[in-house]
Amino acid sequence: MAKQKIVLAYSGGLDTSVILKWLKETYDAEIIAFTADIGQRDELDGLEEKALATGASKIYIDDLQEEFAKDFIYPMFQAGALYEGQYLLGTSIARPLIAKRMVEIARLEGATAIAHGATGKGNDQVRFELTAAALAPELEVIAPWRLDEFRETFPGRAEMIAYAEKHNIPVTASASKPYSTDRNLLHISFESGMLEDPWFDPSATDNKDMFVLSVDPEDAPDQAEYVELNFEQGNCVGLNGDRMEPLQVMDRLNELGGKHGVGRVDMVENRFVGMKSRGVYETPGGTILFTAHRKMESLTMDREVMSLRDSLISRYATLVYNGFWFAPERLAVQALVTESQKNVSGTVRLKLYKGNVIGAGVQSPVSLYNPNIATMEADPTQAYNQGDATGFIRLNALRLKVSSGVQQNAK
Repeated sequence: MAKQKIVLAYSGGLDTSVILKWLKETYDAEIIAFTADIGQRDELDGLEEKALATGASKIYIDDLQEEFAKDFIYPMFQAGALYEGQYLLGTSIARPLIAKRMVEIARLEGATAIAHGATGKGNDQVRFELTAAALAPELEVIAPWRLDEFRETFPGRAEMIAYAEKHNIPVTASASKPYSTDRNLLHISFESGMLEDPWFDPSATDNKDMFVLSVDPEDAPDQAEYVELNFEQGNCVGLNGDRMEPLQVMDRLNELGGKHGVGRVDMVENRFVGMKSRGVYETPGGTILFTAHRKMESLTMDREVMSLRDSLISRYATLVYNGFWFAPERLAVQALVTESQKNVSGTVRLKLYKGNVIGAGVQSPVSLYNPNIATMEADPTQAYNQGDATGFIRLNALRLKVSSGVQQNAK
């Protein structure tokens, strides 16, 4: 009888390395490791050898960066998604892509289950499993951190390190970086460890080495740098006049933003599972793109369309954060977003300076801004009669006057 096959989301770190071995022993199963290359860079070095040495029958290391940029980051940025006013959803938006590919591999390999190393306290477990439910409800999902027997075996890192040493699992665990990180094309996140104290200051001079994608704004160049972003239908299609694919845009903006200390966020956020958590994020390229996109919309998007789309930003961001990327409601909102973006085309010029992204000009062949109408000088078009504002104000003031009269009579 053939062994059960399990596809494991594998990073090569302590947790997933131990989980790989534990799953193989506990389920007497064949473990197929999967790593998504979504921009981790050197974190992928040596993963194949490590996975096979730990007991995986094979490993998929798939470069998903182009798909990540084009089909996940760009649609989300068209929607203007920002979670709780600060977070550009770098980790959140990566999980549905990873889970989607896991499902594809499971079907390709004839696996009956997928597994992940997300903890029972975090958001990632929800994101992985809601995606699996939407795309492959027949697959079993194994979450070791939610299993009593796993937590009893590994109550802490010391036990995991001892297990790794016993089984000759090649992992590196160090106390020199007492926090966890998650990196991809859009951002890098830092959490846990000393960051669990919300009074801890990651921007202090002593903590500069923590950051990866950006220089300290105080150390950024003293000379500002300009960049022009070219948009078509809400998507950035080039920089400084050079046409680029989404992945190229993200790579270049990350480089520029990092150079000028752009995109650092330190926040306490509300996890879907009910608790608050503290996260520190670097999103250099995403911050530039987000700012430019909004400025492009300001010139080209109809006021009521913008109001309608903006009313959905919080809902959309929450759907992404909570793992509902493949849910019908997200797809429905995305259809509205796509329609809203059809005239968001033109060029935005920004100035980058010591952590700041400063607007420096915007133009579009489909601009809704008419200087002849907006001017404080004489309007040559006669499109707006200032006298018309008298009736406009009187009608809008009517309900206020009625309400005021009622309140005065009540007193």
